[in-house]
Amino acid sequence: GDVGLVLVAVFSPLLALRVIRVEGASTVDAAALTAELEAQLGTPLALIDYGRIDDTLQGFPLIRSYSMETVPPDTIIVHIVEREPIVVVERDGAYALVDPAGVVLGSTAAVPPGVPLAMERGEAIPNPAFDAAVQVLLALPADLRAQVDTVSATTRDDVTLTLVDADQTVRWGSADDSAEKAALLAALRGIHGLTPGTFDVSAPGNGIFRAA
Repeated sequence: GDVGLVLVAVFSPLLALRVIRVEGASTVDAAALTAELEAQLGTPLALIDYGRIDDTLQGFPLIRSYSMETVPPDTIIVHIVEREPIVVVERDGAYALVDPAGVVLGSTAAVPPGVPLAMERGEAIPNPAFDAAVQVLLALPADLRAQVDTVSATTRDDVTLTLVDADQTVRWGSADDSAEKAALLAALRGIHGLTPGTFDVSAPGNGIFRAA
């Protein structure tokens, strides 16, 4: 009856996996990823081993998350979201690109534009001071984050930024109230422009600028 027809259709070679497409890869090596996944080719779509695909994707540290889309009769599309660097850290004369979770994404010979240099003391990453610095950067509007030259913290309560386009330092304090602090910094910069000095927004209700 009908049940037999359904089974024949599901397990028919006509519905075997023939195409694997990876979308969203720019840093991730899509060709290497596809090659790893090709062990599934020829398997009927209903019998794909998604656990094995998951294991394969977990082996690529640059992948932050992914979703899979099955497109009958013969295609799976893997949509990946890559990790992105939030800071760079100097290591052995090069610069390690580090994402918000502390995952090292690779190494570069020069600091890329728009990615702050984390001035840390050679401790293992992540650590509480690193986490606080990252929380501050994530709270900044994108245009302001792109103007951050360096970020430093020795404890979770003393995050300090320096800005690219002026000889200016920002004492941020802890990552608490970062949205209010970012608004306060924008207001203070509106008043003081590029005058060299230090902004102190560590108390979000009381912003201070001290000229150098």
